Amino acid sequence: MENPQVAQIFEEVADLLEIQSENPFRIRAYRRAAQVVSDLGERVADIVHDPDRRLDDYPGIGKDLAGKIREIVDTGELSLRSELAAKVPPGLRALLSLPGLGPKRASTLYKNLGIASLDELRKAAESHRIKALKGFGEKTEQAIIKSLQQLKQTGKRILWSEAKVYAEALTNHLRGASGVGQLEVAGSYRRRKETVGDLDIVVACKSTSQVMDRLASFEEVAEVLAHGGTRMTVRLKTGLQVDLRVVPDVSFGAALQYFTGSKAHSIHIRRRAQDRGLKVNEYGVFRGSRRIAGKTEVEVYRAIGLPWIPPELREDRGEVELAEAPQLPDLVRPEDIKGDLHVHTTDTDGRASLEDMVLAAKRRGYSYVAITDHSRRVTMARGLDARLLRQQWKRIDRLAKRNPGITILKGVELDILEDGSLDLPDSVLQEADWVVASIHYGQNQSPERITRRLLNAIENPHVAAIGHPTGRLIGKRPGYQFDLQAVFTAAAETGCLMEINAQPVRLDLDEVAIAEAKKKGVQFVVSTDAHSVEELGFMEFGINQARRAGLEKLDIVNTRPLQAFRKLLRGARPAKRSGSMAKVTV
Repeated sequence: MENPQVAQIFEEVADLLEIQSENPFRIRAYRRAAQVVSDLGERVADIVHDPDRRLDDYPGIGKDLAGKIREIVDTGELSLRSELAAKVPPGLRALLSLPGLGPKRASTLYKNLGIASLDELRKAAESHRIKALKGFGEKTEQAIIKSLQQLKQTGKRILWSEAKVYAEALTNHLRGASGVGQLEVAGSYRRRKETVGDLDIVVACKSTSQVMDRLASFEEVAEVLAHGGTRMTVRLKTGLQVDLRVVPDVSFGAALQYFTGSKAHSIHIRRRAQDRGLKVNEYGVFRGSRRIAGKTEVEVYRAIGLPWIPPELREDRGEVELAEAPQLPDLVRPEDIKGDLHVHTTDTDGRASLEDMVLAAKRRGYSYVAITDHSRRVTMARGLDARLLRQQWKRIDRLAKRNPGITILKGVELDILEDGSLDLPDSVLQEADWVVASIHYGQNQSPERITRRLLNAIENPHVAAIGHPTGRLIGKRPGYQFDLQAVFTAAAETGCLMEINAQPVRLDLDEVAIAEAKKKGVQFVVSTDAHSVEELGFMEFGINQARRAGLEKLDIVNTRPLQAFRKLLRGARPAKRSGSMAKVTV
């Protein structure tokens, strides 16, 4: 039982409780437990089975929830979920797969229109029965129709961060088979796409039957869908499909390149090969019937006159032409990051104390970290007013003296208000070392108003960066609409940074917008928006996004050592550097 499955069960319990209008504190407890399990850097099942460890030592996991986790791990199910599900029409929870349609709205649709399935929802929307409901309206009805169309086109996909759990578990399991040599997960997972539809595993193995039998014995396999000579397809208990392809060692590189894709990239590569009198397929590169390359991907690309192209770039968005030039970017790497600049604590909605977050950042080898708890407007997160923020900054000064080796930046995640003003006055902001401005409310405003709000923040000399710029939640909420060109142009002119938010459900900006912003001359910060010690590990996901956009080390400000980072900020926004960092020797 992997962590995403345990977390999913708790999320389902919370959804079912909310549909049934249960106690909001109970609902919140299950959602928080789901987040804690998701954030764990190790398998929750291993903790359960370790006699020397206790789950209820973790914040947000009391004795009752710890017992429920044990029940899930031991039985694969939670009796409470079954009891709650029995009280809800079977198709009602399917409505929650639609972005923007949460439990409360699903419950309203069921109680007022008897809608308990996606098909019934589609019919109601197309017959314009939804817009008449209080709290919905015509815009919501049209958004539902659009979301239903998108859901039909994309099918069920999971976040890359969730796919990683299964990819690593599967590869570790398969390496236990006799004769296994090279082994990689290919497809959209290897290209680091933000969501993954299935897992394609390519393995070189002397004994095909051994590795296939090994896959069949994986404890999460629910069904073997196909079993051929060199290919096997299974479906996991979560519904995730896994395709295994076994190839000889001499063809491993060609097969890896072929099954990594994307389809558009592969077509471009095959066309280039044909122009040179060659043939490229999953078995190798051939001149006539003679194989001239295929053991490694480097061989495959070299055979058609190109350097190796990183998987993250293989979307046929000009990467082949860059490789030919040759002008491929030297992509940023996780180890290039020197500090995290968007971190929350228990002073607002974080799940770890100020000191715990700082020490965790220090353990990661960071030379600086910015504490950016919410400003006062975000009441749901107990946002800080000027008095409470200054109190926190004084505590940061005291903490800095006790913790040499890391610089703590006194910051804030500042709300951009619905009228375009900022949540705190300049007299407070000028005392900060780092200000990231974000939109949390009024996301349904017109594109013109959203654009104006963002421009107002960008033009303020105390704002260092715009946080999660489009506000999207992958698979749950589309981003708000605004004039990207105007915002990116203003950011480039003022030196205001664009954040690449590494939260797996955000990954905001997306790679297309990042690439467009780079063309305008915008610089970036990759931040985790961490709300717990474990979430500091989300940096990897943000770096994936940056790599897919072709970003290099110098495109991202927090790849710089502390002094260079400070110098860059002073040069970009000279009017705002009146604050003084809580500095210690690094």
